[in-house]
Amino acid sequence: MQKLLLVTLLFIGIQQLANAQDFEKSVTSEDLNLKNYAKDTSVHALFLNEFGSSRIDVVGDDNVRLIFNYHARVKIFDARGLTQGTIEIPIHHNDEVTEEVDDIVGTTYYKDDDGLMRSAPLDVKKVYTVKDYKYRSTVKFALPGLRPGCVIDFSYKITSPYISEFRNWDFQDEIPKLHSKYEVHIPAFWVFNASMRGPLKLSDSKSELERECFTSHGAKCDCSHITYEMKDIPAFVSEDYMTSPKNFVSAIYFDEVEWTNPYTGVKTVVSKTWKDIEYQLKNDEFFGSQFKRKELMKDRITTVIAGKTDSLEKAKAVFVYLQKWFKWNDITTIYSPEGIKKAYEAHTGTIGDINLALAAALRAADINTELVVLSTRNNGAINMLYPVINDFDYVIVKVNIGGKSYLLDATDPLLSFGLLPLKCLNDKGRVISLDKPSYWIELSGLQKEAVTRTLDLTLLENGKLKGNIVNYYTGYDAYEKRKAIKKFNSVDEYVENLDEKLPKVKILKSNISNVDSLDLPIGESFEVEVDAFDNLNHNKLVFNPFFWGKVTTNPFKLAERDYPVDWGMPSDERLVLTMHLPNGYVVENPPQVAAFKMPNGGGMYAATFDNVENTFTFSNIIRFAKPIYTSEEYPYLKELYNKIILTEKADMVFVKK
Repeated sequence: MQKLLLVTLLFIGIQQLANAQDFEKSVTSEDLNLKNYAKDTSVHALFLNEFGSSRIDVVGDDNVRLIFNYHARVKIFDARGLTQGTIEIPIHHNDEVTEEVDDIVGTTYYKDDDGLMRSAPLDVKKVYTVKDYKYRSTVKFALPGLRPGCVIDFSYKITSPYISEFRNWDFQDEIPKLHSKYEVHIPAFWVFNASMRGPLKLSDSKSELERECFTSHGAKCDCSHITYEMKDIPAFVSEDYMTSPKNFVSAIYFDEVEWTNPYTGVKTVVSKTWKDIEYQLKNDEFFGSQFKRKELMKDRITTVIAGKTDSLEKAKAVFVYLQKWFKWNDITTIYSPEGIKKAYEAHTGTIGDINLALAAALRAADINTELVVLSTRNNGAINMLYPVINDFDYVIVKVNIGGKSYLLDATDPLLSFGLLPLKCLNDKGRVISLDKPSYWIELSGLQKEAVTRTLDLTLLENGKLKGNIVNYYTGYDAYEKRKAIKKFNSVDEYVENLDEKLPKVKILKSNISNVDSLDLPIGESFEVEVDAFDNLNHNKLVFNPFFWGKVTTNPFKLAERDYPVDWGMPSDERLVLTMHLPNGYVVENPPQVAAFKMPNGGGMYAATFDNVENTFTFSNIIRFAKPIYTSEEYPYLKELYNKIILTEKADMVFVKK
């Protein structure tokens, strides 16, 4: 992702909507006759034009509001593009105010059987609103008469009380755009920083000053009218192993710096330094004040740490106690909305409730404790240039014991001490301490995932393979395996399901160890019988050792990728097969020996085969040594996966001499 392009908007202002440079509203026969997009014939739909306008103005109820107008025209090429005809508009609200959507207009243009242009207007009675949760709803409507080859045209207006949340603008979408234009009109009473994200460059931008365009109750100011344009915009294609798309989509973002009350002249500075953010969090009633409440938690953990003198032992006991005490209510926020006392009594709470309670309890146990605020992978990257407290959506706990730090999250009962969920492994987190200045820590690559599979099998004269399979999961892989097992009512039920999913494998005996011992690796031991007869030719014995997670398709399909591949953590996967053959049997097609290393030790794939008399050993190693790979390393990842697929695809064939 290219570096942020900073545009400081000074003397910011407004003009009337009538002057907005919207595009022509007529759809032509040329639009309807368009068969595909010449620059990408694989796409199913195309933005012919798109226009947006945001302005701060006084509305009919004499309140200042943010007014956003949107107009789009989309060509639908085939049946898969018809999804573009269903429009969803998210709106936000609280107990006092709400965003409002009105002026919805939509039309579908198409050609009838005689080749004549027809139009089907939207019936506004078919617009409906769905409540997503307490603070957000979605306005939905579907354009009528949708069919391949049609053109849809729709527009709407959103009036918002949230002026500080000035509308960002995504130039890129899941389908390409021929042209996209965004105009901003903001009075000089408000000042914003604008930043350009993503790899694409603007085709045009311009700014003009408008005199006294904002007037209300005697308050007047000049305005700035700024236009951003982009043409021939390729679709943004999401691929596996990436963080939030909004980190990479070409877009313009706005962050409020300050605003002046038009009627009192009082100036409020919104954009802050990290020192300001730190002070705000430390003194917030529902954050810092809760962190400081160690006396509240002291009595509650007295028996938990009784008899324990080692700090690490105490910390683990407190962590396990609160991990079992609380149940996360699925609300992600860094704050404790009603305080940790109420959350503790209710046995449930937000991310903030649970981890702030954990932090307070650890302080009560005299453990050196700090908090870490972060942005999860789906929430996007933190703006490192301009501190915005709303960028953070998650809080975890950092304890420092014996020169070593441990990051804790008590919201998931299956997370071991010091292990974080993948969603938290996103770039950096800001450490908030009560006795020293805040600072950054790296979150990516803090932990690993690893699995080793060992197969020891003997080919019997009856064509069956019999022996043992041992799987050993450590780090994050152990956490994932525990989650998979806990979906079932019992371990036996999990094994039964596994037996059903492996059609040629019969599990005779099983032993699963350390399922509830979160600090230990998980071990799976199976005594198995494998049917090696070929489904089409029973005189042929075949075997493929990749029972679990066989790679059949390459997740990396793009010719080039403009954003990094982000695993979140390094990984190591190994398979070792020892096969004992009866006298007279040989391997007709031994597995191919392979060795592939990525540049700079970034990863490797290796497969080896050794045969001694009637026993052979096959080993397979896949290692990704880095949590994040750059766009330049992308071709090497593609090639590594191609080699994995070729190796895992090939069956071993056993024949009698």
